[in-house]
Amino acid sequence: MFTLISYDVVHDRRRQRLAKLLAGHGQRVQYSVFECELTSLQLTRLMREIGQIINPQCDSVRIYRLDEAAVGRIMIVGVGSVTQTPTHYRL
Repeated sequence: MFTLISYDVVHDRRRQRLAKLLAGHGQRVQYSVFECELTSLQLTRLMREIGQIINPQCDSVRIYRLDEAAVGRIMIVGVGSVTQTPTHYRL
């Protein structure tokens, strides 16, 4: 499922580790935002790995799962486009 992941991580080292992890699962679309295509199992594993990197007392990771209809309503103002990896979405 199309998954949008954004983060706010306080320390540089943790932020770099998280960005590297997410880059292995999707496309960076802004500095701290990734678009990914993940199965439920992949998301479960990724969330476990995220939990090992961040400090939940001061860091924040937001994960949005978007169905086909929601992906079709994504609007971008300015430069960029929705990641086209999932070919079954109509944009």
